[in-house]
Amino acid sequence: MTHNEFYPGKFSEIQRLNNEFVVLTDNQCAIKISVLSDHIIRIRYSTDGHFEHDFSYAISNKFVPITENVEQKIHLDHIEIVTNAVILHINKLDSKLTFTDIAGKIICRDERGFHWEEHRQYGGNVVKMSKVVKEGEHFYGMGDKTMHLNLRGRRVTNWAMDTYGFKKEEDPIYKAIPFYTAIHSEIGYGIFFDNTFKAHFDFGSERRSVTSFWAEGGEMNYYFIFGPELIDVTRRYTQLTGTPELPPLWSLGYQQSKWSYYPHTKVKEVTNKLRSNLIPCDAIYLDIDYMDGFRCFTWDKEKFPEPKAMISELKKNGFKTVVIIDPGIKIDENYAVYNEAIENNYFCRRADGPFMKGKVWPGDCYFPDFTNPKVRKWWSGLFQELIEEIGVRGVWNDMNEPALFEINGKTFPDDVRHDFDGNPCSHRKAHNVYGMQMARATFKGVKKYNSGQRPLVITRSAYSGAQRYASAWTGDNIASWEHLWIATMQCQRMSTSGFSFVGSDIGGFIDHPTPELFVRWMQLAVFHPFFRTHSSGDHGEQEPWSFGEDALKIVRTYIELRYTLLPYIYTAFHQYVNEFTPMLKPISMFDQSDQDTLYRVDEFLMGDHILVCPVLEPNAKSRYVYLPKGKWYNYWTNKVFEGGKEILAEAPLEQIPLYIREGAVIPFYPVMQYVGEKPVDQLTIKVYYGGESLNSYLYEDSGDGYDYEKGIYNRKKFKTQSTPTSFKMSLKTNGHYEPSYSTYKVVLFGLPFLPSRILVNDKEMDINSKYIENQSLVFTTERMSFISLEVFK
Repeated sequence: MTHNEFYPGKFSEIQRLNNEFVVLTDNQCAIKISVLSDHIIRIRYSTDGHFEHDFSYAISNKFVPITENVEQKIHLDHIEIVTNAVILHINKLDSKLTFTDIAGKIICRDERGFHWEEHRQYGGNVVKMSKVVKEGEHFYGMGDKTMHLNLRGRRVTNWAMDTYGFKKEEDPIYKAIPFYTAIHSEIGYGIFFDNTFKAHFDFGSERRSVTSFWAEGGEMNYYFIFGPELIDVTRRYTQLTGTPELPPLWSLGYQQSKWSYYPHTKVKEVTNKLRSNLIPCDAIYLDIDYMDGFRCFTWDKEKFPEPKAMISELKKNGFKTVVIIDPGIKIDENYAVYNEAIENNYFCRRADGPFMKGKVWPGDCYFPDFTNPKVRKWWSGLFQELIEEIGVRGVWNDMNEPALFEINGKTFPDDVRHDFDGNPCSHRKAHNVYGMQMARATFKGVKKYNSGQRPLVITRSAYSGAQRYASAWTGDNIASWEHLWIATMQCQRMSTSGFSFVGSDIGGFIDHPTPELFVRWMQLAVFHPFFRTHSSGDHGEQEPWSFGEDALKIVRTYIELRYTLLPYIYTAFHQYVNEFTPMLKPISMFDQSDQDTLYRVDEFLMGDHILVCPVLEPNAKSRYVYLPKGKWYNYWTNKVFEGGKEILAEAPLEQIPLYIREGAVIPFYPVMQYVGEKPVDQLTIKVYYGGESLNSYLYEDSGDGYDYEKGIYNRKKFKTQSTPTSFKMSLKTNGHYEPSYSTYKVVLFGLPFLPSRILVNDKEMDINSKYIENQSLVFTTERMSFISLEVFK
């Protein structure tokens, strides 16, 4: 098809308005260059000199461009646009672009650059971009792809698809996030291709020295994001596309789900058994069988005769109820939701006028056009009864790719029309954002009627920016060791793609796990932000007690560990929301200067300081672990290991290899059966000697509601400093929140010397009663007064 391709041609002129530049070429092409910050430059191409209305669902309305001192320099053969971090070079001969750092080192440059061909079937253009792959370059990101984290040599497609029982390497699946990061020569950068049409990315697959991306319609519109640190690339992309609100603390606890728990007596049985087995749990899920004939916003009165009373009773037992809502609305003239949508023309239509009809769980259905703001407002209002009157606390959006039964392509035909917020288009353009806009409308409704409490929304489909409205799970996975590996790939990849609040169906949705597989999956999932067991009832029971007493003991221990780590995980979430830092970090993000980390996928960091090394193979008694630079404490033994190399870690079934960074301070809650079961009366702080200096953080607020927006929160900064003969820790608190606990229990691990003096808040302590033989120092101190600890040899 290359014989019909067109190129911008030679540079003709450049125009400037503030930090926006327009380059005109001799082929009537225009290149609009917007400098959004020193590190983010947006590039748009028009093939006829005229730009379409500038509209994006992905970009956060909270993102504010900040630039200073942008220079334009005109040379004989090229033009330079210069920020404090990046220089964009525009070649006058062919209008190709090259991005360099201030020192002139090439970060990314066009190969063939922008080119296009006319789309003969639909009109418009297929827009294409190709860039040079640098020697030793690696590529990451792209959302929920099921392959190795490092995408070098791969080709992937951006098109949200219901892919039941997906396999390793299968593509595309549920989410469409057109953002990748790259690194070469220790320089990291990223490309966000904000085009909602079906798109393709080639990372040196067709031609080893070329990476390319192209879309089957729309505009060549991408954001170049410079690091040079990979983590800063992700942070800047996340700032651009937004973060969610802080979630309710309970939503970071354990959640139990199944297709399906019914009738109401079964729900009561499962929740009572969770409590009697002392398995901490905060949420119970109701799948599609709670509805009357799968009609959304209804209840099956035989299975659930008194849902309000049931949910109230569950609440008294510490359980929040989450229900599923799908987009398909049953065609039924006796169904109020259907009639309202018909009367107001809220359903999607085919090109020639008929409603878009498709089969899903209720049978024949029509589908709301969530890209229409009037429809979103109506949809939000439908949640009033579920949330405000009945007491549901969270909503789970499924089937929103959108998915259909019995239709080629498993989704809407291309000719279906959408409003696209006043930019009318076909499903070719709206498909990838359909699920995101459904989640957006759901979020607004749940929040509106939730009595000032924070909402929980879960989505299966997503486009860039969907993280502002919902958490996500990875879809209909399989109970297999391969899928355990896929789960850790997907959650790391999603996190580095700006979407941290993610998890997998623990144990697998399809088929039934062995006790060993379920245990290993639970050990991994404890360190994923969204923490839920979900399964298809066709394949057997998947509650924690379903795998025998030995497995139950281990699983209970790890769910308890999750609850004790909630202050650490909640702090990581706060950093994600406010500092745009991914909650899960591949070790390549921790130390990109170490070439060995660029290939590693089996280890990742949760938050700042905990290195998680899941066991991904059966019958394992140990596994090799790569420790990044620095020293690391084995969490279970407190033995210290030097990083920057691979070690053999013990991994009996009851133990996942876990390591804590030297110098870290990790806060722990007491075990509870659910968040808020009882006041936290003491906060345990585990402190790990080592490293010259390291900061750790603790964020606290009420865990629900919005008082934190009024300044009622605490952000605590712990700073540790270690030398061969001393250890110091200081604590600074900012904020106005009054926690329930009155004391800290401080446990200091790894002192390499016997202390002769210990000072707490400059007052000397009695050493004999505090120092323990295994070289850990344990003491209790008042919360209100504690600001420093000093230990001397």
